[in-house]
Amino acid sequence: MLITFEGIDGCGKTTQIGLLSSYLRENGKEVLTLREPGGTEFSEKIRDLLLHSKDKLTAQSELFLFESARADLVEKIIKPELEKGTIVILDRFYDSTTAYQGYGRQIDLNVVNASNHLASKNLKPDITFFLDIPLELSYQRSNHRKLDKIEKSGDEFFTRVIDGYKKIAGEEPERIVNIDGTKPIGEIFKTIMDKMINLIY
Repeated sequence: MLITFEGIDGCGKTTQIGLLSSYLRENGKEVLTLREPGGTEFSEKIRDLLLHSKDKLTAQSELFLFESARADLVEKIIKPELEKGTIVILDRFYDSTTAYQGYGRQIDLNVVNASNHLASKNLKPDITFFLDIPLELSYQRSNHRKLDKIEKSGDEFFTRVIDGYKKIAGEEPERIVNIDGTKPIGEIFKTIMDKMINLIY
């Protein structure tokens, strides 16, 4: 089973992934949590390039770097683990690329979608949790740390990203669970578990 979490920074993905993975492990499930970009030595190097390089990347270069990291992670880790029956929980997957590079950077969505399918080997999450928060809250929750390159992209960019996420969620309601990320942590987790129970048992 492949479970993905989506949303802008500060939406609470890390907290909810931790709660869900702990619950599943306590109930005897084999669980692997991963992040994108990252998860392999090669993908972690790309992550560092994307987030911390002093070089100015074009939107297309950024897209292809994300897809390269994804392709390596899918081929080397995600697909083999899924074949073994492991529950894989991903912090971001191709919906992030559609939201950030497609809607945010305004790259042709047909190009983004084709790149996503190629890099993911047509792998589709069984369920995706989109934690929706306003941009102002994202800034409040992130103001204690140094921002990476993408986090410095500005209000207009992130407004397009949020709108993009909402469009993506609206197009695939059978897969994507849209959750109000401003609600208390326990309430959000209950919503997640309400959706997960039918998939787990």
